[in-house]
Amino acid sequence: MKVLVTGSAGFIGNHVALRLLSEGHAVVGLDNFTPYYDVSLKEARAARLTPFEAYAEERVDLADEAAVRAVFDRHRPDRVVHLAAQAGVRYSLENPRAYVDSNLIGTFSILEGCRATGVEHLVFASTSSVYGANKEQPFSEHQPADHPLTFYAATKRATEMMAHSYANIFDLPCTALRFFTVYGPWGRPDMALFLFTEAMLKGDPIKVFNHGDMVRDFTYIDDIVDGILKALGQIPTAVPNDTPIPDPATSPVGPFQVFNIGNATPVKLMRYIELLEESLGIEAKKDMLPMQLGDVPGTWADVSVLSNATGYAPQTPVEVGVRNFVAWYRDFYGK
Repeated sequence: MKVLVTGSAGFIGNHVALRLLSEGHAVVGLDNFTPYYDVSLKEARAARLTPFEAYAEERVDLADEAAVRAVFDRHRPDRVVHLAAQAGVRYSLENPRAYVDSNLIGTFSILEGCRATGVEHLVFASTSSVYGANKEQPFSEHQPADHPLTFYAATKRATEMMAHSYANIFDLPCTALRFFTVYGPWGRPDMALFLFTEAMLKGDPIKVFNHGDMVRDFTYIDDIVDGILKALGQIPTAVPNDTPIPDPATSPVGPFQVFNIGNATPVKLMRYIELLEESLGIEAKKDMLPMQLGDVPGTWADVSVLSNATGYAPQTPVEVGVRNFVAWYRDFYGK
C-alpha cells in the first residue's frame, strides 16, 4: 500500500511511519514541524524515515486546504493514517484557537482530500479524553462520549462526528481511534513521563496532581502502533441497528467505527513514579498539588471491540515500558 501518515515527525506518527516502511509499504509523511515543542526532536524523528526509498516527505500545514489537496493529488494514497493534531490538554486552556486550526480545519482538509481521491480507508486519532465526565469504567466505545471536559477533547470528539458524516454522505470508510495515555521512546516533552524524567535528572521536584490519587491506562507506543495497523486493515461497513438509539461504536448509515487502543490495565500514578525512580536510580522530590482543571482521576480502556475484530492484545507491561523510555532518554540526551 501507499499510506499517507500525517504527523510523521510526531511521537505516534513517526513510529507508525517507520513500522509501515519496515514492512515494505510506501509512506508519504506530512508534518509542518510546529514549534509547540522542541523542533530538533521532530527533526531527529523525521531523520529515521529518510533512509527509506519508499518514503516521501511533505512539509505542509493541515489548515492550508489547497496545499493538503495538492499532496493528495500528487501521491494518490491508498489509505490514510491521520495522527497530526494540536495535542495537550493543558495547552488547550491557553490557546484554544490552535486546536481549531489543527484539529478541526486540519481534519476537514484530510476528509476532503480522502473524498476527492477515493481513499480506501481513513484511520484517525481521537483520545480517551472524549469520555470526559463518564463515571462508568472501563471506558467502552458503546458508551456515549458527549461530555468532554476540555476544549482539546471537544475538538477530538468533533472530528469523530465530522468523519461519521463523511462516511454517511460520501461512503468514505472512517475509523476513529481513542488512544489511552501513550508513552515510550521518542515521546512528547509535554507528557508526564518526559517531564518527570527531565525534572528528576535536574534535581527539581515533579508536579504530582490530585496528591497522587490518580490512575491511568498507560499504553506503550509499540502496542499503540500495533493497534493502529490492525485497525487500518479492518475497513468498516455500516452496521444495521434496529434500536431507537444507534450504537456509538459503529454506524447504521455509513462505514464508520470507533476503537479504543489502550493497555486495559490501569496503573496508579504513584506506582508509575516508583518505576521511574527505580529506572533512574533517583528518588523524586514531589510537589503534591490539587487536581488540574479539566482532568479526571482515572482512565481504563475496554479494548474488547478492537481485540474481537483484529486480535489486538497489548504486550508491554508498564515495568518494561518505563525502563525502555529511560534507556532511550539517557541515550538521546546523553544523560
